Amino acid sequence: MTNKTRPNLIFIVADDLGYADLGCYGGRAPVSPVLDRLAAEGIKFTQGYSNSPVCSPTRFAMITGRYQYRLRGAAEEPINSKSRGSSTLGLPVDHPTLPSLLKDSGYRTALIGKWHLGYPPHFGPLRSGYEEFFGPMSGGVDYFTHCASTGAHDLWEGEQEKVEPGYLTDLLSQRSVGYVDRMAKQDAPFFLSLHYTAPHWPWETRDDEALAQEVKDNLFHLHGGNIHSYRRMIHHMDEGIGRIVEALKRNGQADNTLIVFTSDNGGERFSDNWPLVGGKMDLTEGGIRVPWIAHWPARIAPGGVSEQQCMTMDWSATFLAAAGVAAAPDYPLDGISLLPVLDDAAHRFERPLYFRMNHRGQRALRLGEWKYLRVDGNDYLFNIPADERERANRAPREPQRLDAMRSAWQAWNATMPPIPQDATVSLGYGAKDMPQR
Repeated sequence: MTNKTRPNLIFIVADDLGYADLGCYGGRAPVSPVLDRLAAEGIKFTQGYSNSPVCSPTRFAMITGRYQYRLRGAAEEPINSKSRGSSTLGLPVDHPTLPSLLKDSGYRTALIGKWHLGYPPHFGPLRSGYEEFFGPMSGGVDYFTHCASTGAHDLWEGEQEKVEPGYLTDLLSQRSVGYVDRMAKQDAPFFLSLHYTAPHWPWETRDDEALAQEVKDNLFHLHGGNIHSYRRMIHHMDEGIGRIVEALKRNGQADNTLIVFTSDNGGERFSDNWPLVGGKMDLTEGGIRVPWIAHWPARIAPGGVSEQQCMTMDWSATFLAAAGVAAAPDYPLDGISLLPVLDDAAHRFERPLYFRMNHRGQRALRLGEWKYLRVDGNDYLFNIPADERERANRAPREPQRLDAMRSAWQAWNATMPPIPQDATVSLGYGAKDMPQR
């Protein structure tokens, strides 16, 4: 492929978005007309999973195209802002990444939005393949003051802290529109990672600047928020995505741009995950099954719905395949390209999806219709198409299947580094609706 035929790539990632928050996934409020239209004009996946039910581990998988468990920093659930200055808790700069591989092949690359993979001077977007960066380094920041949970200012341009007034979701959208406009004048294709912090706490809409002082000492915002503010936060993000799509059309770039939208993990406090159960920090379906949308008019037929089981790292492999770029020989991908599915929504292939979490000793394996789950030392077996809410435990009735899936998970886990004893779990996240003793 030449530069003129290689597609532009835009990877849009929401933060803590629930499976059923968008209209095209059964949402109860009209918050996502742009994303709904992208799904209708492209392909929607109903069995797409995040690599983890918490943010930074998924982002390790997203940027490497490999199981996050291979890297020390991903054992943190998640990396928190107190790790600033650590030389171990981050993405090693010598590890090949999706943006570094694309950049080496002639793509222009930018991250606009959340990084959450370690702090300078040891780590950072510019050290891992992105030519440009604008956004926060940590996991969560106030939408107006742009301060992290420690109170430290956390908005950056490159490796310099940046003071720029405005509602963060809008700032990220505006920067992305500007990037699309600039790149349209270049001969090279571009890769834009647009990683919103919405609809992550604190629960602030575009009109809630006064809340910034109220929540400055506790960004978890446990005392506030509601579904109405939450839905408006999603709508603000959707509006920004609409402006980016319009910029692509204005510049004649829309047809040959692959836009992918997903979430870094399942929903949190005000999310709608129906019919799934659980949420952020859980390996039940609500913590890991997320919206997946792909739009590429030059290649994807409209109206596609796929039941292919896939993980975040598969998008990384798909982007590389779409660009005609091979993985680094010493770092083979765990992700699998979905180009055959983008070409034919009915195309299916079977593959196992493995998960583990230090939090509550969780483990999971999805294979075909079946899912093996362990929580707090208890093993469960569910037939997901028949029981998406994971309420009918089949383990007592199918002990041989349970043993086979448990053994498969153990064999896979033996190929991964163990979870370090000093790895931290950030409690207080997510839903509590997990299987109990």
